[in-house]
Amino acid sequence: MTETFEAVVHYSQNDEIAVVTIDAPPVNAMGVAVRAGLHKALSRAFAEPSVKAVVLIGANDKFIAGIDIKEFGGPRNGVKLSDLQALIEQADKPVVAAIDGFALGGGLELALAVPFRISAARARLGLPEVNLGLLPAGGGTQRLTRLLGPEAALDIILSGRHLTAEEALRKGLVDRTVATALLPAALEFARTVVAASTPIRKIIELTDKVSGVDFEIFTAIRKKNESKWRGMVAPYKIVECIEAACRLGPREGLEVERNAFQVCLDAPARAAQVHLFFAERKAAKLPAGDAAARPRPIKSTAVIGAGTMGGGIAMALANAGYEVKILEISQDALDRGLDRVRSNYATSVTRGSTSQATADAALARIKGVLDYGALGDADLVIEAVFEDMALKQETFRKLDAVAKPGAILATNTSTMDIDAIAGATNRPGDVIGLHFFSPAHVMRLLEIIRGTKTSSETVATVMSFAKEIGKMPVLARNSDGFIGNRILKVYGRESEFLLEEGATPWQIDKALQAFGFPMGVFLMRDLAGLDVSWRVRQYRARFRDPNDRYSPVADRICELGRFGQKTGKGYYRYDGRTAVPDPEIEALIEKVSADLGIGRKPISDDEIVTRILTAMVNEGAFILGEGVARRASDIDVVYVHGYGFPKYRGGPMFWAENQGLAKVYETVQGFHARFGKLWRPAPLLAELADSGSGWPTGEES
Repeated sequence: MTETFEAVVHYSQNDEIAVVTIDAPPVNAMGVAVRAGLHKALSRAFAEPSVKAVVLIGANDKFIAGIDIKEFGGPRNGVKLSDLQALIEQADKPVVAAIDGFALGGGLELALAVPFRISAARARLGLPEVNLGLLPAGGGTQRLTRLLGPEAALDIILSGRHLTAEEALRKGLVDRTVATALLPAALEFARTVVAASTPIRKIIELTDKVSGVDFEIFTAIRKKNESKWRGMVAPYKIVECIEAACRLGPREGLEVERNAFQVCLDAPARAAQVHLFFAERKAAKLPAGDAAARPRPIKSTAVIGAGTMGGGIAMALANAGYEVKILEISQDALDRGLDRVRSNYATSVTRGSTSQATADAALARIKGVLDYGALGDADLVIEAVFEDMALKQETFRKLDAVAKPGAILATNTSTMDIDAIAGATNRPGDVIGLHFFSPAHVMRLLEIIRGTKTSSETVATVMSFAKEIGKMPVLARNSDGFIGNRILKVYGRESEFLLEEGATPWQIDKALQAFGFPMGVFLMRDLAGLDVSWRVRQYRARFRDPNDRYSPVADRICELGRFGQKTGKGYYRYDGRTAVPDPEIEALIEKVSADLGIGRKPISDDEIVTRILTAMVNEGAFILGEGVARRASDIDVVYVHGYGFPKYRGGPMFWAENQGLAKVYETVQGFHARFGKLWRPAPLLAELADSGSGWPTGEES
């Protein structure tokens, strides 16, 4: 007979084993009703004389995907997670947590209070709170450290990653994994525990993994991540809590964790990271108009171009388990490209970020070809040739002639007109933009660009495929530069004008880094190489309005053969990889200013940051108003994950909303009065400033 508590927790008995089942669709989030129901069901099991052990499981192949995020920052009503943990740890009957689907956050913290854990082979476990600017506050830092040791706890909690069941078993986080039905296996496991009178251990009281710890590991990890964690609170507090688990007793350690959580909760970075958490999930959803479309199966893939980007894309596909053909026009070019791919894998193995076996398996999935005819069986072909419209159109004409019906033809262009590229084919509905970010096998962001004639089925297929290969998709409509590079254009434009007006590259870079960017705009350009963007500017010069202000500084630098770090000179001079301010560049900039009749004057760091960010936001408002981006938060996702905007500030549009859109609009108006039409205020920004509204929450079309 089954009893139900709070409508979301079921209680039944299988001989001498009680089964407590959480049934709160869609993900069994541990909200108020679930906690109350669990407390009643577990109390019932512990009080029943005929019950010798308890199995705790989730319905519908799911365990507990965490505590409802909406409760963070508010009062926890009714039964608390700590009440459930205390109830379990004080019981004299063994409990087995049977984990399927996801055991994340509070779900895993509850399981860590349970003496035994068994998981389905497909299960995923983790404590991802760091991604919200928080830390596990249900004893996660204390119990995980006491169970696995500080090194493993630091890795798991600071990364926020999801462990596979296999890794969880290997580390000792679960006692057994099963590929068969979970409940029967859990019942059998519980009966074995009872029959063997297996001691019931309390993880919170374990000491063997926290004894004799070298506390230098905590100093070392803080130092190693100084630049990465700048502006963040949660990572430092996580380290503090894990160190406390090694230095203090259970009660004191839990108190440190509670206090640290409150500090994180009150930090500005937390609001920004929560914003990004929801923004990423919204961005990955299909528009309502495409939701009914069924994705096509993608089994075989191909990449055209074995350069740095093409090779990186091939690696991203191969790493996800796809067979990849990579096409080049000559054997020499193909050999160079494949050698670069092999070198990248060798570097990963040397660094320890991948195993030799994994690298070998991925390499075996990449095959070089020289003939377009070899691409005829691919379900998805991604073009990654040089940014030249004539070359891309010729590539797509050749591809159209050999690709099978229904194959998706994608271009990796970072700026060019998708419709013009699609127009070179007889199948524009199958053509789409997939703008990978370099290095493509590392960077998670993927801008997906739909052309005027791109079909819903094509959009649905690539949005699904992006997730399959571990990318974070953001859908945009066709526009010059799309979302990311359209904003980057004004970011770079204002940086160049600031040079002419009195700043230096190193002052601008330092100001941006002080704001939170990992690298300033000119350091970033030097690292990427100045020659590629120079060729793009030469191509685009024919389309530029001669009346618009244009800075020739970058062109003059390239004319000197200074192409950045790879040539030892760019905006900076390089001593190895160390950038050194160069008086020659300062003199070049001063001459450009004089040639243009611009009087140089000191510019403050605050003005530099305000001007660059305001230009980004104004362009973002144009992009949003034109429907190129679906939401302001999509722009934030692009800029945080593709262009280094500091995560703890939430993205340019979030930053603007925190400043107040009326204030930002007033600043834009001031720059418009000073600098003319390039600072024309976006109509949407003007409208929202007038109404006192924030950015629209976003549509699904």
